[in-house]
Amino acid sequence: MGSKEQHNCVSQRKILVFIVLGFLPIALFRLCFNNSFSAIVDTSLQDSASHVVITNYSSSSSQEEEAQESFDRVKEEALCDYTKGKWVRDEIGPLYNGSSCGTIKDGQNCFRHGRPDSGYLYWKWKPNQCDIPRFDANRFLDLMRDKHLAFVGDSMARNQLESLICLLSTVSSPDLVYRNGEDNKFRKWRFESHNVTVSVYWSPFLVAGLEKSGKLDHNILHLDRVDEKWGNDLERIDTVVVSVGHWFLHPAVYYESGSVLGCHSCEASNCTEIGFFDVFRKAIRTTLKAVAGKRREVILTTFSPSHFEGRPWDSLDACNMTEPYGEGKVLEGLDLEMRRIEMEEFAAAKAAVEAGVRLEALDVTAISVLRPDGHPGPYMYGDPFKNGVPERVHNDCLHWCLPGPVDTWNEIMIEMLRR
Repeated sequence: MGSKEQHNCVSQRKILVFIVLGFLPIALFRLCFNNSFSAIVDTSLQDSASHVVITNYSSSSSQEEEAQESFDRVKEEALCDYTKGKWVRDEIGPLYNGSSCGTIKDGQNCFRHGRPDSGYLYWKWKPNQCDIPRFDANRFLDLMRDKHLAFVGDSMARNQLESLICLLSTVSSPDLVYRNGEDNKFRKWRFESHNVTVSVYWSPFLVAGLEKSGKLDHNILHLDRVDEKWGNDLERIDTVVVSVGHWFLHPAVYYESGSVLGCHSCEASNCTEIGFFDVFRKAIRTTLKAVAGKRREVILTTFSPSHFEGRPWDSLDACNMTEPYGEGKVLEGLDLEMRRIEMEEFAAAKAAVEAGVRLEALDVTAISVLRPDGHPGPYMYGDPFKNGVPERVHNDCLHWCLPGPVDTWNEIMIEMLRR
């Protein structure tokens, strides 16, 4: 072999070596990092408790299906436990005010009635593990497009409804299409922009009953059937929010299967005193069974605490605080027991719910007990001190100012609905 041929052979060997060395790192890179990317996807799905965006780096269809199944499981999990947290200062303030929203019940329009302090408007609820986004009216209307959302219950259900109407009115003006009775007891609004219907049904016991009046000094409740005023419309409701509690504290006689079961605060009646806690449980149970019988969304808003704090309702210092309680305030007494009953009945109903029914608990009791500053107090009436400071004054330490803490309930509700 000549020197020229030997030189060409050496050159070919060098070229072959360079080619092998060039492809070797690429092969090692693909071998190592392809598995790593899959591990990252799996780890993020296992550890995350919030919505995640998955980028699948594998071309395997089985791995794609597995990733999608994991993603679907993540979507079903709670974003966080929003019931544990604290109220923090919020300099942005509310989305509406007592002048910009025309549907506020007069007794909750604290701004228009002359409440002098405004600090109660500048707080937001901060859960320990996440943030609750500011209410997005367009998103809510998109979620409810072509649906009928109904609030059923007492004046606290109406309080939450009026908050929602004010929040939605910031982007779309509703048309009042039905009205029956005063004080927003039976009303229906339409948001034509999204074909959304929002209504309220006055039903302070949820079950069938008769409210006390001038000739009747106690309430009458039939615990084994729901109130027809809303029950007859149930088939036309897609999402129902139920909320009651405080009316059960009043004197009442209870019926079940047509017979007297007992009574509460019924000294002058010839029936057995049985209190109201077990009766409240039966009413919640009957209601959840009725609303969860067809494909729809059902939300149980838990008991809303008052802040009379043991003081007379006409005391000058009833619910006169101007800031939230700190972390030392805990649920106790009536608030604790009413919430416990609701959550137990909710858990039982959710375990037995039919396919296609979505049942959620809007658990607001603990976060609301921290807001003694959010009630109208004496400003349930306009300018209560224009003629000086009286010895006694009517106070509302139960309902919430609008805007006010009840707006947070709807901020949480939209996060529940979008999951």
